Amino acid sequence: TRVVPDFQCYRRGTVNTALSRFSKVKIVSVPEVPNEKTSSKVSLPRWLALVFGCFAFFVAIPLVHCALPWAISLLTPHYGWIDGRPGIGNLFGLIPIVFGIVCLVWIMILGFAQTPEKVALEWNSPFLLMRGPYALTRNPMYVAELGLWLGWAIFYGSIIVFIGFIVFCVAVNFFLPREERALEIRFGEAYRQYKRKVPRWLGRIRG
Repeated sequence: TRVVPDFQCYRRGTVNTALSRFSKVKIVSVPEVPNEKTSSKVSLPRWLALVFGCFAFFVAIPLVHCALPWAISLLTPHYGWIDGRPGIGNLFGLIPIVFGIVCLVWIMILGFAQTPEKVALEWNSPFLLMRGPYALTRNPMYVAELGLWLGWAIFYGSIIVFIGFIVFCVAVNFFLPREERALEIRFGEAYRQYKRKVPRWLGRIRG
């Protein structure tokens, strides 16, 4: 009659030992296991991400924000132009154009320098930039692109390009809050502090 309790005690002790060992292994391994959502995403090596970045900055952006305004400006008269050339008033459009180009180059250099070895394919940035133009506005890319459209509208004296600028403004303000909520979920308190300090567009930097 004593064999059964001893066997049960031995069995319970074996099970408890096994559970304790399993729990120790689990505690150690959890931090090393990537997040399930992260692991399911496709990632690119750094060199390939830089190739796509160069395509975006040197091909896609010039087509959308330079060639497209020029093309649609041909649909309406160029107000202020004289003998096929921009007037003095139209030349003021070069100010926001140069501002937008400089800002985009700044963003490109900073983004390329901060690109990690693996880049996940997703809409929002996999890393939070707070230096350079991002210390002046939370959305320097949109500010630069809007500056280009406004500049082309003035330079070409085109009403339809100015309408495109207005449409772009409305679209950005519609999608931007969703992007910011996604960034806040991803980066947490770091983004909330950054959001409290840096304005969405241009303005006074809060201390």
